[in-house]
Amino acid sequence: MYAIVEMQGQQFKAEAGQKLFIHRMEESEVGSKVEFDKVLLIDNDGVITVGAPTIAGAKVVVEVLDNAVRGEKVLVFHKKRRKGYKKLNGHRQNFTQVVVKEIVNA
Repeated sequence: MYAIVEMQGQQFKAEAGQKLFIHRMEESEVGSKVEFDKVLLIDNDGVITVGAPTIAGAKVVVEVLDNAVRGEKVLVFHKKRRKGYKKLNGHRQNFTQVVVKEIVNA
């Protein structure tokens, strides 16, 4: 059983026991459980339920493992040819690591 769920503005395929890195949730603490109710699709052993746009009563329960995970560094390089202009900028995104505890179907 898996579900397509929207967490922090992004869509994820979530299965029970799976670890995910989502955009940082500053209000959550390590060990707390968070529920996401924007479930877009549920596949229950071949029986697919599609929401319009979401499935009423369905939710995904996750537990916060770590709230201070940094992503890989992304380098952004700007250059204008023949002008001597070069600029290098780096960025590391903050993530929250969660584990999917259960998928509740309505």
